[in-house]
Amino acid sequence: MTKDYWNSRYKNHQTGWDLGAVSPPINAFADGIENKELKVLIPGAGNAYEAEYLFKNGFRNVFLCDIAEIPLNSFSLRNPEFPEDQMLHQDFFKIENSFDLILEQTFFCALPVTKRSAYAQKTSELLRSGGVLAGLLFNFELKEDGPPFGGSREEYLTYFSPYYHIEILEKAYNSIKPRLGTELFFKFRKK
Repeated sequence: MTKDYWNSRYKNHQTGWDLGAVSPPINAFADGIENKELKVLIPGAGNAYEAEYLFKNGFRNVFLCDIAEIPLNSFSLRNPEFPEDQMLHQDFFKIENSFDLILEQTFFCALPVTKRSAYAQKTSELLRSGGVLAGLLFNFELKEDGPPFGGSREEYLTYFSPYYHIEILEKAYNSIKPRLGTELFFKFRKK
């Protein structure tokens, strides 16, 4: 799953995960954040509707990361005022920075299963003390022919429990209709 693979998916419009807007559970979560000075990372951001929503609502320390340049270019065209140095065109696992909040939207379940433990560890390393990892994880049987690869609450706990206090991990009540019952909303706080 190289940058060429992901660029090809965008070029050929094979982006079934892309809602064309911020997902309702993340929208609701973002609306509840009072501190707009938080430094936020959105890994595997794709077209980054979440970053766009946050930025347009006063969050100025939003960073997005994607290995593919096509969605970053698309984001930049839609949001020319967004700071270019906050668009990270790189491998998530090579980021060297610190954040208060990491928002997860379809990136984790697009990673090969062998990278899941590394993702949990890397997010923990990137978060400041007491920082939060929050967002959505797919809740359907783990598949080998992803992405997305799916997974379960029990599986996810094995990856994240060593690094995080599990504050919320439950079925999202406000998913879009096609995903109702297949998404878990979560909020984990760094230990």
